[in-house]
Amino acid sequence: MTFGEQPAYLRVAGDLRKKIVDGQLPPHTRLPSQARIRQEYGVSDTVALEARKVLMAEGLVEGRSGSGTYVRERPVPRRIARSGYRPTGGATPFRQEQADGEGRGTWESGSEQSEASVAVAERLGIEPGERVMCTRYLYREGGEAMMLSTSWEPLAVTGRTPVMLPEEGPLGGMGVVERMRAIDVIVDNVTEEVGARPGLAEELLVLGGVPGHVVLVIQRTFYASGRAVETADVVIPADRYRVAYHLPVK
Repeated sequence: MTFGEQPAYLRVAGDLRKKIVDGQLPPHTRLPSQARIRQEYGVSDTVALEARKVLMAEGLVEGRSGSGTYVRERPVPRRIARSGYRPTGGATPFRQEQADGEGRGTWESGSEQSEASVAVAERLGIEPGERVMCTRYLYREGGEAMMLSTSWEPLAVTGRTPVMLPEEGPLGGMGVVERMRAIDVIVDNVTEEVGARPGLAEELLVLGGVPGHVVLVIQRTFYASGRAVETADVVIPADRYRVAYHLPVK
């Protein structure tokens, strides 16, 4: 078999990947053994092993103890809509999307006071160590974990107010914009920066997946007159979800 100039293990992995994507190696099919790969592609054991490692790192195959390596079921990506903030809607975008459609979403959360890390302080424009309210969320769809979110709000803004706890009190669960308006803080801008990275072990334990699986990370920050009043990290499994943005045209 003649290949181009790529390293041998990438060329072998690329050919096997194409067979998986094209359906020649359907889900739950056993991947050719290392000996067969060596024979079919005319490569060494080391190259065959490295090619299999590439496919495992990409999440295309999985090892089964005592049985071999098999093609994984490829989930059909589902959509998570992002609409920016909704100044008059009341509930958060996730809650509104569940109410507007036929969503089966549920969520759970917990809040605690903590000290701002260097990274969080930079995003909020405060000093490291200043007190913040940290709230962690787990969102589920049809009982399946779909999204994690961790938010931080400066207690210099919300402390000793009725909205200090995002999910409790008279405006609990109403979203940043409504809660801040209640204490005369008018949110007028929101930014979202989307990136990707390998999921942390504790994230994948909750969201499902194996080490090396990639997650999408949305860094969101709400501003009022240039001052950051909330920032959050939203973590989504990249193999199961796509993020769709619906932005108003002014």
